[in-house]
Amino acid sequence: MSHPPYAMWSALVEHAASLKQQHLMDLFAADPQRADRYTIESSGIALDYSKNFFTPETEQLLIQLAQASNVASLTQQMFNGAVLNNTEQRPALHTLLRSGNAPDGLEAEYAEVTATLERIEAISGALRQGDWLGCSGKPIRQVVHLGIGGSYLGPKMVDEALAAQRNEQDIPCHYVANVDAHHLDQVLRGLDPEETLVIIVSKSFTTLETKANAEMARTWLLGAMPEQALSAHLIAVSSNIEAAVKFGIDKTNILPMWDWVGGRYSVWSAVGIPIAIRYGFATFRDLLDGAGEMDQHFLQASPEKSLPWVLAFLSVMYQHCFAADTHAVLTYDHRLRYLPDHLQQVDMESNGKNRQRNGDLVSYPTGAIVWGGEGTNGQHAFHQLLHQGTRFIGIDFIATLVPDHDHEEHHDKLIASCFSQAQALMQGRSEGEIVNASNALQRQHKVMPGNRPSNTLLLDRVDAKHTGALIALYEHKVFCQAAIWQINPFDQWGVELGKELGENILNALNGGTESLDGSTQALLSRYAAKKKR
Repeated sequence: MSHPPYAMWSALVEHAASLKQQHLMDLFAADPQRADRYTIESSGIALDYSKNFFTPETEQLLIQLAQASNVASLTQQMFNGAVLNNTEQRPALHTLLRSGNAPDGLEAEYAEVTATLERIEAISGALRQGDWLGCSGKPIRQVVHLGIGGSYLGPKMVDEALAAQRNEQDIPCHYVANVDAHHLDQVLRGLDPEETLVIIVSKSFTTLETKANAEMARTWLLGAMPEQALSAHLIAVSSNIEAAVKFGIDKTNILPMWDWVGGRYSVWSAVGIPIAIRYGFATFRDLLDGAGEMDQHFLQASPEKSLPWVLAFLSVMYQHCFAADTHAVLTYDHRLRYLPDHLQQVDMESNGKNRQRNGDLVSYPTGAIVWGGEGTNGQHAFHQLLHQGTRFIGIDFIATLVPDHDHEEHHDKLIASCFSQAQALMQGRSEGEIVNASNALQRQHKVMPGNRPSNTLLLDRVDAKHTGALIALYEHKVFCQAAIWQINPFDQWGVELGKELGENILNALNGGTESLDGSTQALLSRYAAKKKR
């Protein structure tokens, strides 16, 4: 297997081979202070990575790889607005959205961000205070947010994370992305159009899924009001102002999307307006501030004390030296159950690349397959594979120290479940330790190999600030991995072909003469035959 082109890489491979000969339990026996030594903290998040194949020599290799991959310089370039997205000739300035000041040379962009935040505050305030009235004079009571990808996953995940802050006076938001009309139809069926605001999120205002859902929502609104009244029920987040106005959206209700913010980072922009509407602008500001704190940690911490870099290094080492193809994110907090979904896009859309920044083909693995679920549900499902399966899997356990409920006994059990799973993965159980087997065969099957590493991330609590910091932590982890692999994490050309072919098939359905392969033509014919009945 080929590896990234660094002179120190052979030393890392050799070192990893020696680590495989050790047992994690022996590392703890040799260093009783290991947990303290390999725990770092920032922004209310503590990372315990002591249950990993990691020694003082590993730490030195971590530092060397940081230097070799030029990650510190690339990080500074990103924050300063350099054109790191070289295939689209754009900077990647999502960090500017949560910055407390304008970096040199970015004063104009920062002014736009500040102005947009003021508009978000004004709109959300008017809605929350009941001053934004629908066509019949009723205040808005419901919001429908139409997006796809990051403009759907990001705000939905944050909204669920903040669920403990909800109250009866809030304006709830319904998030719809799938072009499958079953979802939007189900959502709209329970709403009053005269009390509903629809937010349409599409940078181009031509995204197939979002545009189809927007047209369906518009038709639904028009069933209850004249066309000239639509402006009271529509907001757009888009860069195509002309198309949004033509759709029926008042120009004053169009918030910007900038080319220098990728969709998977867009929750920090006006795309996150549902958070301000439901929880108040101050809460949305806390979300940005939490991410901003993690940004500063990332900028200032040395590699061995940097949460994003340590997570990235371990993930890359396991992918290249331990054949770890997948990475599991296990959230022991019900409110964070959508985090794995969001991180699938943040990670796999960013680093699922087969070209280096300079265009050369990559000859080594890039991008783990990210998956996961919430504890303790997963313990009765896929944890079997984690404990006794044949694959090496990177694992992050995420738990909250202080819950937002008074059921202490429940939380004790949840925390015990989280910590015990990580302990069992590491410790295992030998055949000689099994005392409750009915026969030799059962005893063999109860053996737990152990020596399986994991990270544990502990949040002080789940609120807007900690949620912002957690998301930003993973964003920067992904950036660090991209730096190691020398790839551009900010484009996503791999999604384009499917979109183009989808348009061709849609044209064929509408009578066009498209050239299709035999399988697709047969599938299309089968669908068309059923459709005619």
